[in-house]
Amino acid sequence: MLERFNTQNAKIISTPLASHFKLTKEMCPKTQEEMDYICKVPYASVVGSIMYEMVCTRPKITHEVGVVRKYMNNPVKEHCMAMKWILRDLRGTTNKAVFFGGSNIALQGYLDADMVGDIDNIRITIGYVFTLGGKTIIWDSKLQNIVAFSTMEVDYVATAYVSIEMIWL
Repeated sequence: MLERFNTQNAKIISTPLASHFKLTKEMCPKTQEEMDYICKVPYASVVGSIMYEMVCTRPKITHEVGVVRKYMNNPVKEHCMAMKWILRDLRGTTNKAVFFGGSNIALQGYLDADMVGDIDNIRITIGYVFTLGGKTIIWDSKLQNIVAFSTMEVDYVATAYVSIEMIWL
């Protein structure tokens, strides 16, 4: 059933994972039709391939891979659709490559936090990326063990987290 994930003729998209995907572990298969569909989908294998892409060539999908890999034990159709969405995004970047060169060696850092991106645990996710000369040198996206009650608190926690991470490097 790998042809279900054949993205050669799929519409190319420009976002790694759309906001309309609200994935939870409570979405377990409920009907025989859903169970049959999932049995035919190589979910873990495709997620593993996407993880390889993320680590080796596409750091921009770190958060999205973290979202879909949480459901490798019990995926449903919605999880598969989210994974397919990521594949469609990757298909649109096959002609992109990292090129190191030039004279601009400025270090830049970017930070983002999602207040309740993990619906199952109601925790915040913090992600960051640092570039040197416009090329990614380090990135991370992690689910935190705290609950934030405001976006300002999320920003403070994210800033503190990245500061501590940079000290260890």
